[in-house]
Amino acid sequence: MTMRDSVQARRPSSRGAVRPWGLVVLLGVVAAGVLLGREQLWSRSAEPGRSAPAASSVEAARPAAVSAGSLEEAFIEVAQRIGPTVVSISTEQMEQVQRYFRGHPFLGQGPFDEFFREFFGELPEQPFRRFGLGSGVVIDRRGFILTNEHVVGEADKITVTLADGREFLGEVKGKDMRSDLAVIKIPAKDLPVAGLGDSEAIRTGQWAIALGNPFGLSGAPGQASVGSEPTLTVGVVSAMDRRLPQPRNIDRDYSGLIQTDAAINPGNSGGPLVNLRGEVIGINVAIISSSRGYEGVGVAIPINKAKRILDALIEGRKVLYGWLGIQIQDITPDVAEYYGLSDREGVLVFQIVPGSPAAEAGLAVGDVIKRFDGNAIRDSRQLVDVVGQTAVGRRVPILILRGSKEATVEVKVGERPTELDLEAGTGESWRGLGVAELTPELAERYGLDPDTEGVLVTEVAPQTPADAARLQPGDVINEINREPIRSVQEYRRATGTASGNVLVRTNRGYLVVKAAP
Repeated sequence: MTMRDSVQARRPSSRGAVRPWGLVVLLGVVAAGVLLGREQLWSRSAEPGRSAPAASSVEAARPAAVSAGSLEEAFIEVAQRIGPTVVSISTEQMEQVQRYFRGHPFLGQGPFDEFFREFFGELPEQPFRRFGLGSGVVIDRRGFILTNEHVVGEADKITVTLADGREFLGEVKGKDMRSDLAVIKIPAKDLPVAGLGDSEAIRTGQWAIALGNPFGLSGAPGQASVGSEPTLTVGVVSAMDRRLPQPRNIDRDYSGLIQTDAAINPGNSGGPLVNLRGEVIGINVAIISSSRGYEGVGVAIPINKAKRILDALIEGRKVLYGWLGIQIQDITPDVAEYYGLSDREGVLVFQIVPGSPAAEAGLAVGDVIKRFDGNAIRDSRQLVDVVGQTAVGRRVPILILRGSKEATVEVKVGERPTELDLEAGTGESWRGLGVAELTPELAERYGLDPDTEGVLVTEVAPQTPADAARLQPGDVINEINREPIRSVQEYRRATGTASGNVLVRTNRGYLVVKAAP
């Protein structure tokens, strides 16, 4: 098992609990066989280019009281300038699904289901067409369009409808699941292009304008040119640096998001969020809602995050993220007191992956990272972000506090493993069980309390002692034979000496894993 740079507070363990989030709905509409059906979506949710003028400069230069007429003209100008750059995206995806006995009075109704399944046998799978709707924004006159990865990532067919009603087949040029961004290309030239702003310059309270294709109103394939212009809604930047829960089994990083109350709905995903100057400051990605519709809380990916990877996406290259191979936590008052620290600046290293860049550089458990590449580190989230943005292979100085002395170590930043690699477990199997370090991201993904301690079960081989004990992926192992388990290292030590029947405490209670026959 490899661990990722992550943040975890070390507090007493607790049982798994669902985090108190509203339903997070990605804004790409997915339909099963019909245009506007729905599917449950859980939390689906290089260097920046030259910065645009501060997005707040227009507002700052004007008096607080602006006439309704001048504000209205500003919105109209944004619509006329940016509207032609916004496209509607329709997708089709073929899947293989299990067939059922249509119209049978018992199958699927309860206790007779298994009987009829055994009597008739499983029916063969059949092709099934899934439709989706989303939005995008033209970023290059040659036909390159920026959108969300979850809108086009698995599509077999992509139809792009321009604001003037023209339709083109689109091709995915590059996609990055972690950032949930993708670039598609259509065979068109001399297209109107949206200007990219500076998302680091925006402030809470400034105007935010969302454009896109909610509910497919302007983007159904074959639709006439009349009514193909995008929908525009107006609000403000409600907050900055929002973070959504990590989706299960998907490698996404929904952190540092822009929150807005501009009305966005399913189908807006991939469309631009712009300022009053008409500059793109974000890519709309999700809403938090109990009704799956607009309730005033939407989020967008900051455009500067897209700028850093645009070249790679356009060229079809893999997007690389830096990685140290450590687990870290913020400096709490208790940690500061225990380590005798004079302040709470920096982050504490509490685990290191063997053979990782951090291990090779000589970082140790208990080190406090104060600076990374000359930049002061305030908290764990900041370090995770700056490491991820650092070029793979670059050597970076890290200022640490070890005991009462400061020291500088040089780390060669490695390539961050994919989420599947991170969940792959220890690479070992004890009685059919595979486990992984329980990172905060995985805790979010499996609906566990962030304070939960233990190791996460990622794999249970069939017809093994672990399977017989009814262990399952998503369980958290807290104890083995009454010995606390807080890491994969402690898990290995406990299982390495265990013999006979073993008592295992999980977040679902005690289980007995018997010795293999």
